[in-house]
Amino acid sequence: MTAKIAYDDVEVGTELPAQTFPVTRAALVQYAGASGDFNPIHWNEKFAKGVGLPDVIAHGMFTMAEVIRVVTDWTGDPGAVAEYGVRFTKPVVVPNDDQGATVEVSAKVAAKLDDNTVRVDLVAMSAGQKVLGMSRAVVRLA
Repeated sequence: MTAKIAYDDVEVGTELPAQTFPVTRAALVQYAGASGDFNPIHWNEKFAKGVGLPDVIAHGMFTMAEVIRVVTDWTGDPGAVAEYGVRFTKPVVVPNDDQGATVEVSAKVAAKLDDNTVRVDLVAMSAGQKVLGMSRAVVRLA
């Protein structure tokens, strides 16, 4: 399967559809089970606060996975992502309530590269703060 977006149809500055992803404590527990990362900062409020965090925080890799969905949904093919990297700048704090937290993601094509690839820069925000820095993906288009 290849990306459904054609390289020739994309220009620098093209904005991908923004998305908002919910993050709940239940989702963190499910992710812990799937990933094997049972660090108590991701599920135990008392422990998280005891080590200086404001509350339970989402796994960094969970946050990364949610954020790249903006790109994979845009291309229609997760395999189109050739590279992806971020810097963790702030944690996603997940309160113990019915709402949890949200991660708002916007993205745009920052550069057209060789071999039908583009660089997509992503911005991920939660509670009004940027949670990922240098969030970039190289994507192979049709």
